Parts: sequence; structure tokens; C-alpha cells
Amino acid sequence: MTESTYRVHGATGEWEVVIGLEVHAQISTQSKLFSGASTEFGAEPNTQVSLIDAAMPGMLPVPNRECMRQAVRTGMALGAEINKYSRFDRKNYFYADLPQGYQISQLYHPIVGEGEIEVTLDEKDPNSPTKKIGVERIHVEQDAGKLMHDQHPTMSYVDLNRCGVALMEIVSKPDMRSPAEAGAYVKKLRSILRYVGSCDGNMEQGSMRADVNVSVRKPGEEFGTRTETKNVNSIRFLMQVVEIEARRQVDLIEDGGEVVQETRLFDPNKMETRSMRSKEDAHDYRYFPDPDLLPVILDDAFLDECRASLPELPDAKRARYENELGLSAYNAAVLTAEAETAAWFEDMMAAGADAKAASNWLMSELFGALNKMGKGLDESPVSAAQAAELLGLIKDGTISGKIAKDVFEIMLETGDGATKIVEDRGLKQESDTGAIEAEIVKIVEANQDKVAEYKSGKDRLLGFFVGQTMKAMQGKANPQVVNELLKKYLS
Repeated sequence: MTESTYRVHGATGEWEVVIGLEVHAQISTQSKLFSGASTEFGAEPNTQVSLIDAAMPGMLPVPNRECMRQAVRTGMALGAEINKYSRFDRKNYFYADLPQGYQISQLYHPIVGEGEIEVTLDEKDPNSPTKKIGVERIHVEQDAGKLMHDQHPTMSYVDLNRCGVALMEIVSKPDMRSPAEAGAYVKKLRSILRYVGSCDGNMEQGSMRADVNVSVRKPGEEFGTRTETKNVNSIRFLMQVVEIEARRQVDLIEDGGEVVQETRLFDPNKMETRSMRSKEDAHDYRYFPDPDLLPVILDDAFLDECRASLPELPDAKRARYENELGLSAYNAAVLTAEAETAAWFEDMMAAGADAKAASNWLMSELFGALNKMGKGLDESPVSAAQAAELLGLIKDGTISGKIAKDVFEIMLETGDGATKIVEDRGLKQESDTGAIEAEIVKIVEANQDKVAEYKSGKDRLLGFFVGQTMKAMQGKANPQVVNELLKKYLS
């Protein structure tokens, strides 16, 4: 663990930035928190709205058990305290996109208490310093709908499809001191959520977004007044918000002004934050227990089931890859950063691939090809089993590494398996010493001047003869056999 040296340089000296994050993560369930309406993304407006979501008179909410289960599993994955007693309150406010006129939330009695997340500050260097960032709580609450102001010149429309969707609000402690720390925290949190399966982490679709709390202070002094920038939906934007807002606050204070506790919005086009409204305190929302909902009481059997359902988490998987599979720290870190990548890698091993060969091939050949194609791992034209088959052909000497690259290109284009491609196109590696020797004899006789130079000590010329032999064999000769035979002839 190390202290951040990130500072904002002002006219009066250096300033330290203090960051806390409230991450809203949509819980991965088929139905909403208090109704059976679908949560599917991208549906036509107002097609996924039950009478409960529309707040028709007399409707009673019923908590979705799976939502509570996923919140508990997430808390366990963060090593957090799980509260057997939690309670829903009504948060009163004017919500133009939430017909009931209040939000049902768990501010005072959350289902998950304190935990922590350990982050690596430089993802390109797995051995770089780490830092533990505290999680204050996770509470479950319902989302609001969506207002649309650009569909009509004089009217605003409302889409209630998201109204009542279950969210986990994951509130950090103000432990971060730089944009990099804030970015690393959200990346690690997103990774854990995806491993657990409690949230898909898709920030583009709004499944995960953050409210960014920023304040500045002279190092060692008391916390300054913080502002909250709402609904930041990418890690890059989040880091930009920290930089921009910290700079704004320093300039404001040094010009004799005062930071006001308020809610702000981020404009990525103008690269600025601007005031949205003054920040309310909790008592302004007149929280009170929701009379329609009993407290949530968890028993030991439920908690045991939640704990038993957790998968191997990224930190444990990374340590296993290093200690049991012998992977480098860098490879282990890259492969375990996303659950999908780790699953792909393990599918390759299950299909018979060697761990080290599979990790190197996945990170270089496949990732490189997918980047060029602009595709993600889930869109790969080559399956994990096909990739293992390709590596198997290299390992047993059927094809050389060079030919394997050509075979892989054909696999990407056709979707055919490696064995079929090698057989159909006659790409098997030639290990027949007689055929290779015949070509070597011709090359040696045609290059007597270079043979003499080699014998006089220019060992690097061996590469020339290897290249000529491979060219004559149309790239199909076994490089190991070629090297051995050439050394024999040239000596």
C-alpha cells in the first residue's frame, strides 16, 4: 500500500483531492425489484410497466427474492458485513419519472455493511503498489424512469420501462486520492460484479453508473466541502470529472470563492461540470419506513446458500494461475481481469491446451486479431476448443508456429477447424530428413562463399541457411530438424 502523490498545483501551493464514489449497479434479474415486469434492455418505451410500477392505487410491492440474494452475494464477494436485518424506507422527492412520488430505498438499514476492495494502481504492472479502498455500504433501491425532452418541440415524454428496476448503490468511503485510483476502483468493482453475476457492468447501457464526490484540501488538513457529479457512465469520464472538478474547486478557492455543496452535471463536449441543484441533506427527503414492506430478515440457511454459490473470485483466481499454472504475474492479471476472459482461457485448457501456451496465444494472437476486427471475445469467430486444437497441432509437430499463423488467419475467415484446414490445404510440417537434406545439399553447394564465412566464425550465417531451406521447403519444414541438419552439414 502506498500514499498517492497526485496533487493539483495552485497559486498557493499543492492541493490534495479527496474522492468518494456512489456506484449504481443494476441487479441482473429478469424482473423488477417490486413487480414482475421485465427488465430487458432496449424494449419499446412503456412496454415493460406493471400496475405497481405505474403506482396505480391499491397496488402493493413485493420484494424480489433474487434481488436481495444478488446483493448479499455481492457483499460477500467484497468481504463485507451482511446485515440479517434490513429495511426499506421511502425517500420523498419530486420524481417526474417515478409515478409513486417517492423512491423505496435502504439508506438507514442497508442489507450490506462495510467491506473493502484492493486495487492495483498500475494495471500494466501487476507488481505495482496496491491500495485498499473501503466500502461503506450496499443498499438496494428502485430506479426511476427516463424523461425525454428532445422528441417534441413543446412537450416532454416519459418512458417508465426502467421504473422499478433493482439497483445496488455501492457507496465507497472517501479513500481515493487521484483519478487513477478512482478508475482502478471502478474497474475492480466492475470485475467483481461480473464474476459474481450480480450486474453485467455494461456502462454504455446504463447498467452501471457513478456519482462522483470530489473535494480538495491542503495535504493533512480537514476535508473540504464536496460536490457530487451525477450519473457518470464511463471510467474515462469519471477520471476526467475528478480532474476537472478538482481544478475548478482549487481555482475557485484561490480566487476568494467558496465551494458550495451541490449536485453537478458533467458535459464531456465542453469538458466542464456545471451546477444542477443545491445538495439536499438526508433529512430533506423525509425518510420514513415504507408501511407496505416488512423488514427483510435473513436466516443462516439463506446466507449459507449465497456463500456456497459464489464463484472463484478474481484475486483468488489470479493467485492460482501464478502458483499452480506457473503463469507470469502479468499474464495472470490480464486473464483474470474479466470473468469472460478467464472462462475462455479455462475452456482452452479443458480442451487440452497447455496453460502457458494458451495464455500467450490468447493474449497475443487472438486479442490482436479481435482488435483488428473490432470485435470482443464473445464475438470471436474461433472457439476456445478450436484454439486448443490449433495449439495441439503445433505441440505435436504437425505444423510449425509460422504455418500456425496462416492456419489461424484461415480459421478466422472460414470458421473451419485447424485440423481440417491443415489436411485440406496440405500444410503439414515436413519432418522427412531425406527431403530436407536434399534441399540443404543444393543450398550449400550454391553458396560456398557463405559456407566459408560460416566456417571462419560468422555463426550468424546459420540464419541465412535456415531461411533458404525453409523457403525451398515452402515453409513446411520442421525448423528444429532443419537446424540440426544444417549444423551437421556446415560443420
